[in-house]
Amino acid sequence: MSAPPRWPLRVGLVGYGFAGRTFHAPLINATPGLELAAVCSRQRDAVLHDWPQVTVTPTPDALFTLPDLDMVVIATPNTTHADLAIAALRAGLHVVVDKPFTTTLEQARAVARVARKQGRFLSVFQNRRWDSDFLGIRNLITTGQVGRVTELESRMDRFRPLVRERWRETDAAGSGLWFDLGPHMADQALHLFGLPDLVQASLASLRDNARGDDWAQILLIYGERRVSLHCSLLAAWAGPRFVVQGTHGTIVKRHADQQENQLRAGMRPGDPGWGDDPDDMLVFDGTDTPRALPAPPGDQRIYYAMLRDAIMGRGHNPVPPIQAVALMAVMETCVESSRRQMALPLPLTEQERQDWLQGTP
Repeated sequence: MSAPPRWPLRVGLVGYGFAGRTFHAPLINATPGLELAAVCSRQRDAVLHDWPQVTVTPTPDALFTLPDLDMVVIATPNTTHADLAIAALRAGLHVVVDKPFTTTLEQARAVARVARKQGRFLSVFQNRRWDSDFLGIRNLITTGQVGRVTELESRMDRFRPLVRERWRETDAAGSGLWFDLGPHMADQALHLFGLPDLVQASLASLRDNARGDDWAQILLIYGERRVSLHCSLLAAWAGPRFVVQGTHGTIVKRHADQQENQLRAGMRPGDPGWGDDPDDMLVFDGTDTPRALPAPPGDQRIYYAMLRDAIMGRGHNPVPPIQAVALMAVMETCVESSRRQMALPLPLTEQERQDWLQGTP
């Protein structure tokens, strides 16, 4: 990689919908060494109201050709991710793509090839790796609090019985609940346990007038270990965020990380109480009373801080392209598994599997 041109790194954001407005802009602005310099959006007045110092462009191409830009964040509808990422890479920019990385495995491979050819950093915004709930259960797992993990259940449930008119709830490629919440849950599972031997999936559209899937049940098979991922838009009462079963006990994390709720409420990253999680983790060891352990604070700024350091030559890419490609293999294979109603292996090449092992800390 070539040396970074300056400090702070100047960042352009493509898209100012929910993801760009709620997550990316505040997190970039709150990360030392990064400067939100430009935003591509048709909502010019809204952008300037929130960030009066930025340049607003009407098209991605106009943003990519701005002078003195170092990095671009793609936060647009999923079907546009691959083409925009390739265009930005060919313009000589480092690129962050919001999840899901692309809509197909082949697109993911193509974007990764362009990044390698251009010698630019390419990363995917898997911000949920820095949620309090995941950080907490990962720490308990890695320190052996419940022995060898035999089963993990991860749930991200919502209650939205009415279908809304938005691209995420259509039947277009990359839409539906699995491509919305699935990348978070599947990435966390891969981060904990690596590549599964097989995946078995069931996707369904359960709401009246639903066009895309709004329910998913995924089983990742690791030898005798089982990892279950579940999401639904018809869950008025949501189950625990995580349940981990092990040879020495059980971990239960009842409620989810609060950073999204805090951002929606107008809190800025780094404000007092940012990332705090009042919901203890419960560890059961066969006795009547579980141990209550505090969850660590979440901080999704760490993703951008790690990427900043990688670009500056002081660390590693927090989500390198091979991890993005592997995750897309899981996403796509789950869709095929549901269609064929059978367990399937991941269609990764032997080289990709080796790259996974070498590129995953």
